[in-house]
Amino acid sequence: MKVCSKIAKLGLAALIAAFALTAQAQELTGTLKKIKDSGTITLGHRDTSIPFSYYDDKQQVIGYAMDICMKIVDAVKADLKMPNLKVVLNPVTSATRIPLMANGTIDLECGSTTNNLDRQKQVSFTNTHFVTANRYVAKKSSNIKKLTDLKGKTVVSTAGTTNIKWLTEENGKQNLGMNILTAKDHAEAFLMVETDRAAAFFMDDILLYSLVASSKAPADYAIGDEAYTIEPYGIMLRKDDPAFQKVADNATAQLYKSGAIMPIYTKWFLSPIPPKNVNLNVPVAPQLKNEFANPTNSGDPAVYK
Repeated sequence: MKVCSKIAKLGLAALIAAFALTAQAQELTGTLKKIKDSGTITLGHRDTSIPFSYYDDKQQVIGYAMDICMKIVDAVKADLKMPNLKVVLNPVTSATRIPLMANGTIDLECGSTTNNLDRQKQVSFTNTHFVTANRYVAKKSSNIKKLTDLKGKTVVSTAGTTNIKWLTEENGKQNLGMNILTAKDHAEAFLMVETDRAAAFFMDDILLYSLVASSKAPADYAIGDEAYTIEPYGIMLRKDDPAFQKVADNATAQLYKSGAIMPIYTKWFLSPIPPKNVNLNVPVAPQLKNEFANPTNSGDPAVYK
């Protein structure tokens, strides 16, 4: 009788455990459910956004944003109890990153994407990981010092960026008469300046510093002193997915507030980086220090001033 009772208790315990697991699985929604069901998490990455997300000389995807994304992946593995979760890499461009996020192709976008209020209507972001500004790069020989010096000239920016949107609007507002070219990526845009097909390339200053530092003749270029817009970068997520947002926000907030972000920052901004072992020598700006101490995913640039 006692044996039967024990068996009954064990059977009941197993039934309760199975029910709990089933209930947990049913509770999963959105991206977490997608990841659980597929056994994979897909990271969108860039090819030339140095040092955030790019290919090295071995065609491996590396960068500051990639390292942060992998911390989020670790948090997802722990949350779903999936230590062997498979990570799939999917290349994106400035033009394709939002559509590929919205249609479910990628789960995280690990790059140099500006978080702003307009984009928050389509996608979401986790806590800001970098703060930069919109400027231009031009050859020193062109003697360009300010925006009005580019009146009537050919300039370039990258498709699908906040920079080209601002540039197009400002061109009309100030009646500058600039001929604005669109490049498929940052490397192509910089090449247009390098080969004199464009007088200036408008982009986030940290990306311009990276491109100049990696160029054949860094001393030939100057980055403008005028900062036109503040650009907070965030890892992009799907909109209206609170469970996945919570995992990403908790992971990044812990990374930043604990100080564990600093070795990662030092690795990419204060040390020689692949493929040319260039040191960008970009110290942590006061705005970014404040962000690390008080993480936010605000898309309002005024928050970062």
